Amino acid sequence: MNRKVLSIFGVVLLVLAINSCSSNPEKGLLDRYFNSLAMKDTTTLSTMAISPAQFDFESYEIISISEEVVEPFALTDLAAKEDGLKKQQEESVGVTLEARDELDVAIFERNNARSRTARAAAQREVDKLQEAYDKQREAHDQLTKDYNLAKEAASKEEEIANFSLGGDYPNIRDFIGDVHKKDVEVKITMKDGQSNNYRIFLRRYMLEDESMNMPHRGRWIIVRFEKLS
Repeated sequence: MNRKVLSIFGVVLLVLAINSCSSNPEKGLLDRYFNSLAMKDTTTLSTMAISPAQFDFESYEIISISEEVVEPFALTDLAAKEDGLKKQQEESVGVTLEARDELDVAIFERNNARSRTARAAAQREVDKLQEAYDKQREAHDQLTKDYNLAKEAASKEEEIANFSLGGDYPNIRDFIGDVHKKDVEVKITMKDGQSNNYRIFLRRYMLEDESMNMPHRGRWIIVRFEKLS
């Protein structure tokens, strides 16, 4: 076999290898993950998974792979929701304090009323203001809960996106692009002979920094494991 034929053959093998890796990214990622897990290489594990799961396993087998789903990058919307709720929550603090102050004044006036008629009228005012304050406090508490949930969701999405891109981008909340998602069901056989099925959620972020006209191609990463059986 002459050198030209060998060269062509080598190129064909390289193309096949690249196509194989690109068409089965989940298998390559999981092979590396479980190989690192078997070697107890926690450093490498931490580069592939947001929260690496630990298994005392003997072997693993891919049962099924979902279709790839592509969704718009949602961090900008999540951040806008967080900012909006933060503003509402901050405004609600003042309204709630005012309602509390009005109630306290009414209670003071009731406690210092000199006649039965005045006390009865003052009590009615206290009851009215107590109801108003309770409603405002409930609304404020719900706003605080919604804001904290929105803040957590935006922060988590930012963490996962940066992890996929392999960097720390201060303006990533302004990026645009798509999120590619897959989930893989695997059967993991433990060293004690028992086996369990898990669903592994994978993501890849393909984003662009419009301000710099710069694309950022992320890698496939493991987001989490979910035990099925």
